[in-house]
Amino acid sequence: MWDFIYNTSMKAEIISIGTEILLGHIVNTNTSYLSKKLASIGIDVYYHTTVGDNPKRLVSAVRKALSRSDIVFTTGGLGPTVDDITLDRISKALSRKLIYDKKIEKYIKTYFIKRKLSNIPEETLRQAYIPKGSVWFENKVGTAPSIAVKLGKKVLIALPGPPRELIPLVEKNIIPFLKKNKLSGRHIIKTRTLKVTGIIEVEVNKIVKDLLSIGPKTTLGIYVHLGEVDLKITSKANNTSTANHEISKLEKELRKRLGNYIFGSDGDTLESVVGKLLLKNKKTLSIAESCTGGLIQNRITNVNGSSKYFSGGVVSYSNELKTSLLKVSKKEIKKYGAVSKEVALSMAEGIRKITSSSIALGVTGIAGPLGATKKKPVGTVYVSLVDKRFKIVKEYRFVGSREDIKLLSSNAALDLLRAFLS
Repeated sequence: MWDFIYNTSMKAEIISIGTEILLGHIVNTNTSYLSKKLASIGIDVYYHTTVGDNPKRLVSAVRKALSRSDIVFTTGGLGPTVDDITLDRISKALSRKLIYDKKIEKYIKTYFIKRKLSNIPEETLRQAYIPKGSVWFENKVGTAPSIAVKLGKKVLIALPGPPRELIPLVEKNIIPFLKKNKLSGRHIIKTRTLKVTGIIEVEVNKIVKDLLSIGPKTTLGIYVHLGEVDLKITSKANNTSTANHEISKLEKELRKRLGNYIFGSDGDTLESVVGKLLLKNKKTLSIAESCTGGLIQNRITNVNGSSKYFSGGVVSYSNELKTSLLKVSKKEIKKYGAVSKEVALSMAEGIRKITSSSIALGVTGIAGPLGATKKKPVGTVYVSLVDKRFKIVKEYRFVGSREDIKLLSSNAALDLLRAFLS
């Protein structure tokens, strides 16, 4: 075990390596994942750095990171191709020789043999070269091992770039390694996210603004997504019990102020919350969609176990299908238009009759950019809900791209259903 003694919290830095990240060809999800995992064991991430596959700039980035941080993580550049230069450049930055590790060579060869691949590319054996003094961790998914190097009171850990390789390595090897070597902090950081919909960010801010500066140990932040506002409560404490207590106090106050605008927390989605409510109330659901093109049904069926409450649905995009399948009257369409309260209700009633579901949704609207009128501009959407006793229809006016309006319409439909079931 490496011997480290820290009196303060650990400061970490993550260096993401790859020109494809700088150019925006791929989305860098590794920094978000790593930052959350490190926070959970009391390691504060102070810097995120991104550098391309440039030898000089990579050496400079590593040296700068080690000058200001206790633990430096690199992600990417550990593969067998010519542009995978991370370990070579780390070796240069640390003034350590690269040595050939026979155990890594054996591991790489075994990786190919297990997959019944007789031809082992010579290039893959480049990955057996690691900086002198490194410890390495076996990658169960790929051939690139992860390494850790001790530098006095500092540590550098190199991780592969692909998330499917990085995440298992961090979970099974790196986190236990950090804890074993007393590299985790003396405090823990916990976060709880309350998810809000049906109210815009500026209104949420008015309601909670006096709570945004309550720190320093417990903080509240507002983060906006399309159709959703997240309230993140973060607590830094000496133990889990204290952190949970501080989070619970603030959560109770937020729920008191925002009420039913809060639809869930952490990993909840509108569709998963609706699914739980349908099961709890022993109800089944069917859906008739027009402007959303099946998006609501897609979201509903993305939830595991949705077959227990989702009867089925149709995408009745054309007027012909609305009339022939859902039995929406031609006179109704002619009089009120396909985008109207009346047609939305008839669509819901039609699909409920076909499926014999407890509840049905009907959605029709103008997603744009064509099809608008003065009275019904782009973003006009009608969402209806019917069961054997109630008929509800709501009009919305959304703003944004075609895709935005489709997503906002699906949110509105799911939230109407959530409110009804609640």
